[in-house]
Parts: sequence; C-alpha cells; structure tokens
Amino acid sequence: MSAIREGTRQVMAWLHGWTGLMLGWVLFVMCLAGTMSVFKPEIGRWMRPEATASADRVQAIAAATTWLASDARGSTGWYLTAPDDRANTVEATYDSGGDYVARALDPVSGAPVARETLGGEFFYRLHFELQLPFPWGRWLASIAALAMLTALVTGIIAHRRIFRDFFTFRPRKGQRSWLDAHNALGVLAMPFHLMITFSGLLTLASLNMPWGIVANYGSDLAAAYRDLTPGAVDRPAAKRAAALAPIAPMLREAERRFGGAPFSRVAIANPGDAASVVTVYRSDAAQIGATVAEVSFDGPSGRVIGAWSEARPAVRSYAVIYGLHMGRFANGVLRWLYFLGGAMLTLAVASGMILWVVKRRERAPLSLANRIVERLNVGIIAGVPVAFAAYLCANRLLPLGLADRAQQEVTIALGTAGLALLAALAVPPRLAWPLLLGVLALLCLAAPVVGGGLTYLSQALARGDFVLPVTDALLVAAALAASVCVRTVTRRRTDVRRTARARAIA
Repeated sequence: MSAIREGTRQVMAWLHGWTGLMLGWVLFVMCLAGTMSVFKPEIGRWMRPEATASADRVQAIAAATTWLASDARGSTGWYLTAPDDRANTVEATYDSGGDYVARALDPVSGAPVARETLGGEFFYRLHFELQLPFPWGRWLASIAALAMLTALVTGIIAHRRIFRDFFTFRPRKGQRSWLDAHNALGVLAMPFHLMITFSGLLTLASLNMPWGIVANYGSDLAAAYRDLTPGAVDRPAAKRAAALAPIAPMLREAERRFGGAPFSRVAIANPGDAASVVTVYRSDAAQIGATVAEVSFDGPSGRVIGAWSEARPAVRSYAVIYGLHMGRFANGVLRWLYFLGGAMLTLAVASGMILWVVKRRERAPLSLANRIVERLNVGIIAGVPVAFAAYLCANRLLPLGLADRAQQEVTIALGTAGLALLAALAVPPRLAWPLLLGVLALLCLAAPVVGGGLTYLSQALARGDFVLPVTDALLVAAALAASVCVRTVTRRRTDVRRTARARAIA
C-alpha cells in the first residue's frame, strides 16, 4: 500500500510539474492581471487624475444620456455603469460606425473626461482575453485555468509534508529555498487559490463546456439566452424616431422596486427609436451572489413594461460562484485580502517556473530546451511587470488630445513586453534579471512623478482623495521590492564567483 501511495505521489508530481510548465507563462500573465483587476476602479481613477467632479448616480446617468443623445446618434445601444464610492465616472459603451466605443464620462457634464484611457479595464480584459480576438483569448484562458486547477490538486496530493514544510524556509539553499518559497506561497492561501481558479473556470463554462447548450438548443443561442433571462424585455426597433423620456424618474422607480437597493448598470436599446427600452439593473455590491434583478421601461413614455428577479436555485448558485470570483461585494479589508491572495498565486506560479530550472541545473548542465525555458522565465516574469509599469507611465506622458489615445497606451504596454522578451532571449539570464528588474524599479519610480504626477498628488491630497496617494505609495513600494531583487541577484552572482575562485585557488 505504501508503494502504491508513493507511486501515486510520483505521478502527481510529474503531472504537477508538466501542467505548470506548459502553461505557466500564460498563468503568470492571467494571475498578475487578475490581481491588478481587484482594484480596477481605483486604477481607472489614478489614470484619470483630471476627473474630479462628483454627482449621485441618478444625476450622473441622466447627464450621460443627454450627451449620448447628441453625440452618439445612430447607435443601437448604450450600456452605462454608474459611479459609486470607488469609481467617479460613468463607464459608457456604445456602437459607432460598426465598432464599439468605450468612454469614461464626466458625472456632471456627461461629456468624455479629458484623458482617454482604458484604465483598469486593460488589466481586467487581459486577465481573461489575453489581448487575443474572441473567442481565442478566452479559449486559451479557459485551458490555462483548467491547467491551474490540475496543478493545484496534483500539488496537494504529491506533497506529503505540505503543511509541515509550510513553516520551513531555508534561505540561500538553491533548490530547497525555491521549493520552500513555492510551498509557503501555495499553502497559505490554498483555499483562495482553489476558489478563484474553479470559479474562474466556471465563468467560462458556456465556452469550455457548451454541450448542455448545444444538446438543448443547437445553434439557437438566442433561445438559450431567452430561457436564461426570461424576464428580459427584447423588442425590435420601430424605425420611427422618438425622444427618450427623462431617465431620472425611471432610475428612482427602479430603486424603489429594488427595495431601496441602488442600481449599478443601465442599458438602453435602440435609443432615439419609438420602441426603445431602458433596462435598469440592481447593484450586487452588497451581496456575494451576482443575482439578476432588473426593471425595464418604455423609452419614450417612461412607463414600466417589465420587472424580474432571478429566483431559480441553479442559476442563483452559479451567481454566487461568479460573484465570488468577481469580488465586487468585498469591502476594503476583504478587497486587500483578495489582492494578497492573487499576489501569492502569481508568485507561486513564478517560483514554480524558476524552480523547474533551478532543480535541473543542480543535477546537470541545462539542456537547450531548459535554457530556453530559463530565458522565457526572465522575459515573462520580469518583462510583464515592466510592461504594466510602462502602461502607467504612458498614461501620464502621452498628449491628452492624441488620436486613439487609449489604444496607444495598450500598444506601448504590448511593445514593451515584446522588447523585454527579446532582451531576455538575447542577454544571458545572469544579466537579464538585474537589467529588467532595474528597468521595472525605474519605471515604478517614474510613474507617480512624470507628466505632472506631483501636481496631481498635491491636488488629490488637498481634496481628501487618497486613491492617488495610495497608488503612488504602492508603486514606490514595488520599485523598492524590485531594487531589493536586483541587489539580491547581483550579490548572489558575486558570491558564486568568489566561491568558484576560492575553490580554484584551493
């Protein structure tokens, strides 16, 4: 029996290592971007420092619809997210000339804010779309999530002393140090890691497990959607122009029907048409489950034409799992715990990838394949954070009136990631690690300062807004951490050379 258990652990260890290796770099990007997404609204505020106006959600949506009515004519739909205690702009998406446009609108004037940027939305989309076209990015993210779940489960089975070794850390011991760090990072937040991985996989269930939908509906996805949201009002455009009724009374009526709970999103189908529909969705910020509750209004008259709240147990169970992954319910402390858990998962992935190389180097000279893995580790683990820091610096440095400014920020981030990867492939790892980590430290120090950053900081402190100061402090902390890593890497290389010289003399 003991031999069987040991054989099982060996198989699990093999599977754990290879699943982590094959998709480890994708998982690192997903985990790091997902960790950043915990503070998506706050990142958006940091990246729009000129947006300082405030208004309640009803006034903000009313102002946004007024601007859209004059500047987004011909659109088939407006999709608005109201400001709250974390976000101070209206997030608007609408179609224009066949393309969907995303804008952050001022809550008072309703016009786009001065600084066009995706803000934290870039990290959120990168987390599950990986900057790839639909559906390929989501497919890859789904496969990576399945690999992560496999790695977590096999890691638990393979490590027979996983909890005892959690309390052990032996610095400067090569492979043993990396293994201790990997174990500690994985075990301390293991329940969170399992929850966030499983729930993330389930959010893409219609893509990675479509057989139930196909078996019941074939290719008729519209019918599947109607059954999933039976209370939604969906009617075709009348092709006759009609102005939208004042939206503020509709929003207040929706909140009354929600039992006083606030709304979070508003969708306006066929605006400017006689058959336009205004749908108001209840906020789920005060509950774990992303439970659907909505009220629909006739656009031209403002009368209620539909109201619905999800009550089916299966759908509500899914909503709880989805809500756990999104974490919109989390208050300040719990939000930081989400961030910490995501950071530990990111570091666990990174340490596992490094451990793969360290383990094989200590046994024998690295093969060509493992030397490539080592350089890819440098390019991804150090290069992706460099790209994220470059994204933040680009936000401060690009001219406000630059055409397609938001996409230019993303292009700079992706271009920086490509350059970092090329540098890691061209430069020996002993030089590439301190080089890229040093660049990361410089960019993190520059982001709060360049482009008038100190002015924005002083203005934020004067009005009592602590989002900018806290974000700046975190960037400085990241710079210090990267500097410590540079010092550690260079000192370790120096110690290795000294030891080699001493052995040669002896």
